[in-house]
Amino acid sequence: MSAAPARPFDWNGSNGDRWVANQARLDRMLRPFGEALLAAAAPAIGERVLDVGCGAGASAFDCARAVGPSGQVLGLDVSEALVALAERQAATLDLPVRFQLADAATFEPEAAFDCIVSRFGVMFFPEPEAAFANLLQAVGPGGRLVFVCWRAAGENDWTRLPMTAIRDIVPPPPPPDLEAPGPFSFGDAARVERILRQAGWTDIRLTPFDHPILFGEGDTAEDATEDAVDLAVQVGPLSRALADQPEPVRQEALNAVRQAFARKVAPEGVVIDGAAWIVTAQRA
Repeated sequence: MSAAPARPFDWNGSNGDRWVANQARLDRMLRPFGEALLAAAAPAIGERVLDVGCGAGASAFDCARAVGPSGQVLGLDVSEALVALAERQAATLDLPVRFQLADAATFEPEAAFDCIVSRFGVMFFPEPEAAFANLLQAVGPGGRLVFVCWRAAGENDWTRLPMTAIRDIVPPPPPPDLEAPGPFSFGDAARVERILRQAGWTDIRLTPFDHPILFGEGDTAEDATEDAVDLAVQVGPLSRALADQPEPVRQEALNAVRQAFARKVAPEGVVIDGAAWIVTAQRA
């Protein structure tokens, strides 16, 4: 198996390691969006499904259950650690699924797929037009593409809430390049439609999907709040914002984040707002 090419988000380094370490928590956070993805894709018995940016395999496993023993699911990812975790989990399941370390921009399938899905994987493509053009060749005529991606950062509490909490404590980061690979690079609906159209996809539709996110759990409100703070440090922009700060500033910022999450405690844990697009398209 050849090594995956380097990516700006270091999926074969610290980013991939953090996702592996927090896989259960992240799957908990993303579960409603994965369910919406599955409903929109509606994989049928016997279909062949390609899961792009499959991570640890949650959406691939969902699709494999839907297509049944006569179907096939292939999960692609550029992270060696995540593909290895997906393969370990697949070994405990009796599902028609396998995983491959591969780049969506250069992947060459052995046979055409009926459907391509992705749960928050496509926003990290360095050259999205080229990647989606290549993926177009992976489906037959009438083949469909369905993915879920985040809308703008300002609509998503998992980044908005902690970064707002620290804005008077830590100097703000430089404005992001909204078209650079990253979690919110597909927040602009017009940009997503333009990319897919230029890549050759048709019947492009973006549907807003808003859903609460269970971001922190625990036996008590305090435990749930601490769980939420830790997850924000592990996988969000908070760790980068605090990386070079002196310890007193870091602790003041974390206390502010803690107070912000404490205001979001519900009976089931810390519940915050999430906002995504469900994107569908077809090959003519």
